[in-house]
Amino acid sequence: MKSVQAWRPGMKFMPIFPGNRHRVHIRKPTWIIILISLVCAFLVCVYVYPPQHSAACHMFSSQGCKALQKWLPPPSRELTDDEIASRVVIKDILNMPPAASARPKIAFLFLTPGPLPFEELWDKFFQGNEGRFSVYVHASKDKPLHFSRYFINREIRSDKVEWGKISMVDAERRLLVNALKDPDNQHFVLLSDSCIPLRDFDYVYNYLIYTNVSFIDCFEDPGVHGSGRYSEHMLPEVDKKDFRKGSQWFTMKRQHAIVVMADSLYYTKFRDYCRPGMEKGRNCYSDEHYLPTFFNMLDPAGIAHWSVTHVDWSEGKWHPKSYGAQDVTLELIQNITSVMESVHVTSEEVKQTQTRSCMLNGSRRPCYLFGRKFLPETLDILLQLFTNYTSI
Repeated sequence: MKSVQAWRPGMKFMPIFPGNRHRVHIRKPTWIIILISLVCAFLVCVYVYPPQHSAACHMFSSQGCKALQKWLPPPSRELTDDEIASRVVIKDILNMPPAASARPKIAFLFLTPGPLPFEELWDKFFQGNEGRFSVYVHASKDKPLHFSRYFINREIRSDKVEWGKISMVDAERRLLVNALKDPDNQHFVLLSDSCIPLRDFDYVYNYLIYTNVSFIDCFEDPGVHGSGRYSEHMLPEVDKKDFRKGSQWFTMKRQHAIVVMADSLYYTKFRDYCRPGMEKGRNCYSDEHYLPTFFNMLDPAGIAHWSVTHVDWSEGKWHPKSYGAQDVTLELIQNITSVMESVHVTSEEVKQTQTRSCMLNGSRRPCYLFGRKFLPETLDILLQLFTNYTSI
């Protein structure tokens, strides 16, 4: 047998003979395997059959179901027949190639209670671009008198509109369906009576016609004026985690306009369960939540998540800042048209600011094409500045 030399300090080399080798059989920790199996089985059961009562929630933790729900992925849910039918139709519409048009047009949809104080400014905006746009007017109270040839006889059948109620969404859909009758209308812009153009027609046309998204404002607001407006009556079709908020002033490509008109399932949920004066004193405004939630659920990659219509909420009031004659300067317009980021502020107790770069077909671009909440008294100065500020 060969010897092995080993050395220790203060000693001479001594031969060491290895002894016989014996296999040591280690007992498998079967109790650990059993414990892990039981825990896994428990978690699977909780995932598939979530506890419905608070007592079951608190058996294992003082935090109850909330901590467990945060840790576990959401359970899958079988879609209802109505959801399956709705999603099949919407998917087919979105997968269809866009309708070809020799000369695509932008449909400008004016949602107004009566007269359009900036009709003269819009007339100047439209001049020389005949055949590249169409105009539709929904006047909910008084039929306006028009002087511009672009607006004469462009009213559609209108109905009463109440602020914050589903009638606002109904008016938007009414404008969309009338504009969809013209197959050349490829992009749709919703505007109010206080909206003005911030760019020249060519800039707006190229920005919208050649984009691959709809500019629908959409963000998650966990606060009282966001998810706090959600009603569980919207279940199972609309879950709270999908509930979104955004400005109603959209621009929309034709496929999305058709999808909106094809929808009845999600529209009905918001008609019935998103309105002012709901249970527990909550107010929900469908024009701020229906389209953002709808597209967040069904085509989130197809929308920009910001609006190309600028509005100033910096005053922190229920309504955005209004611009009077003393506010309107070339510098103001330049400041608005140079903005490259869309900003959303949540309604939580500790407000969070969400910032998003305005991207157009993969490139960073200025965010805004239109401005809102300009008072009628600003018309004269806007007409004077129009040529200067639209040539920027």
